[in-house]
Amino acid sequence: MSFETQATLPVATAEAEHHPIDARPAEQHRNESYMALVWRRLKKSWTGMLGLVLVCLLLFSAVFADFLSPVDPKATNVGFSPPQLPSFTDKDGNFVFPPRSYPVRETEELDPVTFQPIIGPDYDNPQVLGLFVKGAPYKLLGLIPLDRHLIGAQDGSPIHFLGTDKFGRDVLSRMLYGSRISLSIALTVVFIVTVVGTTVGMVSGYFGGRFDTWMQRFVELVLAFPQLPLYLALTSLIPVTAPTHVFLVFVVGVMSALGWAQMSREVRGKTLALARIDYVRAAIAVGASDRRIILQHIFPNVMSHVIVAVTLAIPSVVLLESFLGFLGFAVKPPLISWGLMLQDTSTYSVIGSYPWILSPVGIVLITVFAFNALGDGLRDAIDPY
Repeated sequence: MSFETQATLPVATAEAEHHPIDARPAEQHRNESYMALVWRRLKKSWTGMLGLVLVCLLLFSAVFADFLSPVDPKATNVGFSPPQLPSFTDKDGNFVFPPRSYPVRETEELDPVTFQPIIGPDYDNPQVLGLFVKGAPYKLLGLIPLDRHLIGAQDGSPIHFLGTDKFGRDVLSRMLYGSRISLSIALTVVFIVTVVGTTVGMVSGYFGGRFDTWMQRFVELVLAFPQLPLYLALTSLIPVTAPTHVFLVFVVGVMSALGWAQMSREVRGKTLALARIDYVRAAIAVGASDRRIILQHIFPNVMSHVIVAVTLAIPSVVLLESFLGFLGFAVKPPLISWGLMLQDTSTYSVIGSYPWILSPVGIVLITVFAFNALGDGLRDAIDPY
């Protein structure tokens, strides 16, 4: 060994001793769990993170709809009242704080087309806005009796930030309460579809043979049904006088019965590929039971596809429920859903004269975008290749 080579060895050793931090990233990378790796990839997708934030806000608004609603969703006031927007100026144009809103009242003037009283703001009786104000009593989470609302008029008078419907009910409060029914239907249907479709798909793809052949013929039969006419035919079988919970359970059952087949077909395709992998063949060779192979070896590898499929299936159920509710075949009063609220938009004259009635369309679009964006982000994070 030359003198130059011997002289460089202590220097390299000294640099390694003075810089031990170089080995930490590799060690941390080896110890990183799969979920941590997925989360790190998801954070790099701004659309996926935006979808995650919106989904969290939607779920939060559904759980705490009582607290977030400014008024009682069943209370009536002036029909088709326009939105009361917060204002930082008084009737003379001077700046004021806290902000205020001007109630809507009927004037003595008549509309020359409809001959109905013209509705306008009452500048002489402003409503001062505040946070955590008193309002209609409710039970938080169904247990804690409260009367505080996030925002509203300090004097407790009703205020309608998105206007009212034809019966004078607050649109914003009904949208918040309606998110409970719409999202509950979507989550329940997707849960049933996921459990049934994943189970049938894995069992059919793993065992194969004659069982798989007959099962796939049945799946094709379910997929061949025209869904919309079948929805309308089945929901029309329930009498109008039936209790609301019976009608709701029937609708959830119909959606679930027609939705599991597509999930089953997708999971079966993944299972057929996984059943031929070496570690599954090795488990079969050592005598592992079919139940253990399906649950311990195939199911964890199918979950990544199932999670993404769930996030993409929820918007479809939300749109379907809104469409059926618009036609009057989903939710019946006194329950509130986004589709039921859209029944007020069935005529062009109402849309042209009272455009704020279309507010539920906006929340449906936000929900569809949120879950689709989250699903796309999870798809890239779970399987970046």
